[in-house]
Amino acid sequence: MANTRAAIAILLFLTWTMALLPVQALAVQLRWRQMAEAVPMLYHRGLARILRIRVRRVGDISRDRPTLFVFNHVSWLDIVVIDTLFPGCFVAKSDVASWPIFGLLAKLQRTVFVERRASRSADSRDEMSVRLERGDNLILFPEGTSSDGLGVQPFKSTFFALAEREVNSQPLKVQPVSLSYCRLNGLPVGRTWASNFAWIGDQDLASHLWQFLKSGPSEVVVQFHDTVTIDDFGSRKALSAHCQTIVARGVSDALAARAPWAPGNGPKAAGNPLSGRRQARVRRFRRRKLAPRRAGAAARTPDAGNAPAAGTGAPGTGPAGTGVSTGGGDGRLA
Repeated sequence: MANTRAAIAILLFLTWTMALLPVQALAVQLRWRQMAEAVPMLYHRGLARILRIRVRRVGDISRDRPTLFVFNHVSWLDIVVIDTLFPGCFVAKSDVASWPIFGLLAKLQRTVFVERRASRSADSRDEMSVRLERGDNLILFPEGTSSDGLGVQPFKSTFFALAEREVNSQPLKVQPVSLSYCRLNGLPVGRTWASNFAWIGDQDLASHLWQFLKSGPSEVVVQFHDTVTIDDFGSRKALSAHCQTIVARGVSDALAARAPWAPGNGPKAAGNPLSGRRQARVRRFRRRKLAPRRAGAAARTPDAGNAPAAGTGAPGTGPAGTGVSTGGGDGRLA
């Protein structure tokens, strides 16, 4: 059933992409700014429904244009989640441009590709400055890489060099945002299912996508914090440290359900917020996840029905005549 649902989701993804891709290509070619910003939002909202992602927004999105939005980075899913909420241009490493399908989508969304080589980094900064002067919002992942989603890695202050420049004679607004993948099949994610969202290590994109599509419906919290400028801190290092601290606190509050807006809180928290059908789905999901572990534990546990009788002194069962086995597992899950 899970494989069938995942295959249907991929078919819907391809159909939805082919329907809107020409529209966005035309908007970018003709430089229709409003259309070029509206189509990606429509596309990713549809994609979120296909992927069964519920996005919960907390806080107010900055209305100042331009604004530099600073997010923690977990997965390729971040792009889908963020672009359902507001228009903006992502800043990504140049390698993304060569990815199949996703590279093309990134180009059509007017992504700014950053070169890692020092000789080309100045060109990237100039391109970002031009976008800001045009009034385009920029979206940064200052961790420089993806994380497991359970915490936030230190932000690299070099990503905040843009904040040192004034845009149209005004200090650039910076808004830190916490991105938290909180629920899967109505249950808290925790370390058990964090890998369904996090895309880290050497895992290829196709296998991670397939794993996610088979997992079930999920819920993401996007918390927008108060905007700041570099004038509030005096240096980009202090600004970077502030943003990292507040983003990490937001992720922690969402995952631990400490905040009143966190999933699992509210008037339904005392009871079971899931319908009977969804409860059955959760039980099936748990059985499917735990089946391999239980099978492994059963294989290591001695079969009581085949144990030799006491006093036989069978070889390998312990001291002669005791019938006590010294081998076998302890019956605990792996």
